[in-house]
Amino acid sequence: MEQYLGRKVKEDIVNAYGVTIVPAHSTIDREVLELIVKHRVNEQSIVLETDEEKPEPQAADDRRIAQCVRHLKELYENIRLSRKVPIWEIRNEILPFVIEASDTPDVFQLLERVKGKDDYTYEHHIGVAVLSSLIGRWMNLGETELSLLSLAALLHDIGKIKIPDELLMKPGKLTEEEMKIVRKHTVYGYEMLRETKGVNHRVALVALQHHEREGGGGYPFGLGKDKIDPLSSIVAVADVFHAMSSKRPYRDPYPFNELLRQMRQEKFGGLSPQIVTLFLDNLFRRLVGQQVVLTDGRSGEVVYVNPNAPELPLIRIGGGFIDLSREREAEIGAIATG
Repeated sequence: MEQYLGRKVKEDIVNAYGVTIVPAHSTIDREVLELIVKHRVNEQSIVLETDEEKPEPQAADDRRIAQCVRHLKELYENIRLSRKVPIWEIRNEILPFVIEASDTPDVFQLLERVKGKDDYTYEHHIGVAVLSSLIGRWMNLGETELSLLSLAALLHDIGKIKIPDELLMKPGKLTEEEMKIVRKHTVYGYEMLRETKGVNHRVALVALQHHEREGGGGYPFGLGKDKIDPLSSIVAVADVFHAMSSKRPYRDPYPFNELLRQMRQEKFGGLSPQIVTLFLDNLFRRLVGQQVVLTDGRSGEVVYVNPNAPELPLIRIGGGFIDLSREREAEIGAIATG
């Protein structure tokens, strides 16, 4: 049954008692394969997707994200003028989309959709909120906690409305003085949210703490792990991943493999290792069956993830294979989601 590895099932796979053991559209990895064998499923009953049946990108979802970005931009422009946060509108008009978007089986499609491309500042708010909600789901947060997390992530950078646009959009490196000004967005955001009726204190804390780091090397106060709200730690991971995977005025996005490797090796410093590990493990588990583009331009399909070097999997290219853990001339540059 090795030939099934990396393929997607078209219909539910059920056991002899009619119980679904593998849902439709799941990718067959080693764990799924063992489950099929354990339940003694008849191979002839397994119906696989063909290339023609793979779902097309959902333009409607792309439009909804674009609409949310535009709507959030309008709300933030109003905040800039009024200095008042329309929390009711954000909670009722933007938040439901964020929570719904994070509830998807196609994680890599989602990651691609929420990348910052054109209007980074506002795409970043939506992207970090969706990624935070996704992590929250993987942490099995309850509905109330998940909603609180998603709202906090939506508002984590709200203090930047008080920072001059020329600093936020500067194409080059910021000077030390400019960096001091930009870093004040955490305190500004906290103050704005603390003054807004109906906002939970933890939402304000996320605005204040999302650049704090567990080793004490973050800002604005250099807090240690025991002083940082858990929601702030989640948003910090989502914030770094979204920023590094997006195109920004002064930097192109990191190649997929490079970003995952740097996060796994704690190159971004002080992020919660537990949350980073949970986030990356969930991504690695979903790599099998994904079409990828290598940094040398070749395309292929991930067929096996090496547990000792998960960011360097086995790739099927045409009729052959390339083991990225042994052949280091190329690595995964991007997941092909289109």
